[in-house]
Amino acid sequence: MGKARSQAEVPDKQRINERIRTPQVRVIGAEGDQMGILPISEALAAARETGLDLVEVAPSEKPPVCRIMDYGKYKYQQKKRQHRTHTHQMKVKEIRVRPKTGKHDIEVKVNRAREFLEHKDKVLVTVMFRGREMAHVAEGRKVITEIIELLDAVAKTEAPPAQFGRRITCTLSPK
Repeated sequence: MGKARSQAEVPDKQRINERIRTPQVRVIGAEGDQMGILPISEALAAARETGLDLVEVAPSEKPPVCRIMDYGKYKYQQKKRQHRTHTHQMKVKEIRVRPKTGKHDIEVKVNRAREFLEHKDKVLVTVMFRGREMAHVAEGRKVITEIIELLDAVAKTEAPPAQFGRRITCTLSPK
């Protein structure tokens, strides 16, 4: 059971316990049963007796409607409900390889890219060339093609491999 809260713990949005200033309120019990219209002192006593809070749920009604409930649990459920409606913002994650990157290292990068794609993020695959590696652009194209084939089950190619200076890039998005 929740503990009764003091007035200092509650934000001004919703009045609970001693913050309710009306002389009479319509009270709904902890189990959802109607307790009728009671003086505020009796309603507070009933809430304290159960170890819960008296929360004003409909302040505009005549008389205001209050419910006996665990306010902390109520706020937690509201926050959880709000979090559930939050949508995922798609991000672009990058994996970088070189033409001479080993097989196992490529597998590790592909597994990481697979995790990104399953989390609904896009993946930018980049093959970088340094120094004399520019003479072996075909090796870089083989590497990027291999990565695309390994990720074919979970991704579709959004932008095909294209060379920009010392890089070959390709964008993959989740299926």
